[in-house]
Amino acid sequence: MAAYDKSDLQRRMAGALDALKHDLVGLRTGRASTALLDPITVEVYGSHMPINQVATVSVPEPRMLSVQVWDRSNVSSVEKAIRSAGLGLNPITDGQMIRLPIPDLTEERRRELAKLAGQYAEKARIAVRNVRRDGMDALKTDEKKHEISEDERKRHETEVQKMTDETIKDLDAAAHAKEQEILGR
Repeated sequence: MAAYDKSDLQRRMAGALDALKHDLVGLRTGRASTALLDPITVEVYGSHMPINQVATVSVPEPRMLSVQVWDRSNVSSVEKAIRSAGLGLNPITDGQMIRLPIPDLTEERRRELAKLAGQYAEKARIAVRNVRRDGMDALKTDEKKHEISEDERKRHETEVQKMTDETIKDLDAAAHAKEQEILGR
């Protein structure tokens, strides 16, 4: 059984791209989006849970999020989690409903968010390069076991490098588009 599996490498590289896109959706561009609160976890019932498992998040207006907490006893935990998430949101609590007005982005905050988008992209590029390294190692292992020839190994290595280059190009394009959107260009 050969260690090299092209479809597994493609799947893992695509996974890194999907993870980046998911991270970028959470970055605020001045419009309200329920994805903004996705990374937030709330400490309830002695464990950490995603906010969407303790409340309903909706967008009643373009610059407002509302969080309907299901259990009254969790309202303060949800509010605390939102405040400490570093998203620059100021929760307004009204019973079991928490309203989150989305403030205008300052130029400084836009630059911080653009830099964060760049950091997310770099994390994804590292993940893709790790997948490439795993693929190259698997090819060398297969060649040592005499399961493939040196020519086959070189041909597959070129394939892996091409997949890596294409995926990184997609990562960079997604990050660049998000940075332009954040900076309002």
